[in-house]
This record gives sequence, structure tokens and C-alpha cells, in this order.
Amino acid sequence: MAGLFKVAADAEDDGGLLSDRIRNALTDEIASGTLVAGSALEEQQLADRFGASRTPVREALRQLAISGLVEVRGRRGLVVARMTPERIMDMFETSAEVEAMCVRLATYRMTPLERSRLIELHEGSLTMVEASNVDAYDTFNREFHECIYRATHNSFLAEQAQDVRSRLSAFRRTQLRQGDRIRRSRDEHEAIMQAIAEGDGDTASRRMRAHMLNAAAALGRYIDDRFGKDGSRSISDGSLSDQ
Repeated sequence: MAGLFKVAADAEDDGGLLSDRIRNALTDEIASGTLVAGSALEEQQLADRFGASRTPVREALRQLAISGLVEVRGRRGLVVARMTPERIMDMFETSAEVEAMCVRLATYRMTPLERSRLIELHEGSLTMVEASNVDAYDTFNREFHECIYRATHNSFLAEQAQDVRSRLSAFRRTQLRQGDRIRRSRDEHEAIMQAIAEGDGDTASRRMRAHMLNAAAALGRYIDDRFGKDGSRSISDGSLSDQ
């Protein structure tokens, strides 16, 4: 576990990169249930843990607060927010419908330049999958979906999609660690791209909905694989963040 969340020392000169790495490490721990609801997040302790100053830690915590993963609780300061498995699944379900709507509109409205950019992004993701580079794929995945939002040419819908995505970003990232999920995610993108290329918005929409629900299922399996055997933190039994 220590190796999984180790922050590289050579990143210390880059405050932005270091805060991103700290945020990602804490995101993975919160989303997987390693850091349970109510766990205190003290700046100096985290700085010592990651071998960093308090400045990048403070920035990482600020970003986590914006995404709703941490909250201020009186004298205790910042703590991990309570997020039940049912709530997470509701969010994935909502996201699936919003993303399905986005890709249907984008199929009919995207410009040739936007389509070329989407193809370029998708093709570039293959090396990330082959290297099992979750961090790089997570960054790509965010840009891939945001490219689709922009291609709807509906600013209000794009804003709503982005808002829902931001709330789910930690869990969308963590599900990529389950088994061969990163490869299956790309295969699902490929099927969506095929429907877009054929101008079939309805099929693209169905495939995007399935893609998002598959991500939710992968998150559930990831957490069950880690904690479900002893029944202590299973996403399927409603106890992920209750302890």
C-alpha cells in the first residue's frame, strides 16, 4: 500500500504536480474506502506523510472539498465526507443518463474538427492502456468525455454534465483500477466511436449509458475485492462509508 500512494520526490519542485499527486492518492483512498467517513485530514500529518510542505497539501484538500469528498466539521477541521454506496450509485445512474444525452446530440452536431480531436484522443489512449497507466488514462478519459460535452453545442447541458462529472471524478478514477477495467473502458469507447462515425446517435447513446453503468459496476467489484470478503466495507451492502 505504501508504494501505491508514494509521491515522487522529484515532483517536489513543481507545486501544481505535487498537489495533484497528493489529491489523487487521497482520492483513491477515499473512493476505495481505505479512508472512511469521519477520518480527520490534518495538513501537517499529510505533509509529513507525503514528504511535502503544507502548501501542496492545502491545495489538494481544497480540491477535494470542491468535489465534495471532504468537509469542515467544527473543531475537528477537515474530515472525509460521508458518502453511502447508494448515493454513489444514484450519481452514476444520473451521470449515465446525462452522458447518454450528450453523446446523442454530439453525434449529430459535432464539427469535423471536433470529430478529429475525439479520434486523436481515442487513438492516443492505446499506449496508456498497454502500459496500465491509470493516471494518464484518467486524464485522457476526462478530456474524452469533456470533448463530447462541448460537441453538443448546448452550453447548459455541457455545464450540467461537467458538474455531475466533477462530483463523481474520484469514483470514476478509482473504478479504473479494477481488474482489466482500463482496457474494457477503451473498448467501450471504441464502440461509442463507431456509432458516432456511423451517425447513429441512438446507438451511441445506448452504448454510453452502458459504459457508465459498467464503470459503476467496476467500482463495486473493486471495493468488494478489497473489503468485501470480511463484509466490513462492501459497496453492495451499504457500508462503504458508515464505519
